[in-house]
Amino acid sequence: MKPLKEKISITIDTDLLNELKAEEEKDERSLSQYINLILRKYIKDKRAD
Repeated sequence: MKPLKEKISITIDTDLLNELKAEEEKDERSLSQYINLILRKYIKDKRAD
């Protein structure tokens, strides 16, 4: 079963947002998908420490 989704609102630095947008385009994902991917990897790596 797919994980449930939650809508949130965040404030993010403009330079960081520009970098994320550039990367998500290269990866052919939506910004939300790309941020989810990054956060999942971060959490997985933190748990492995």
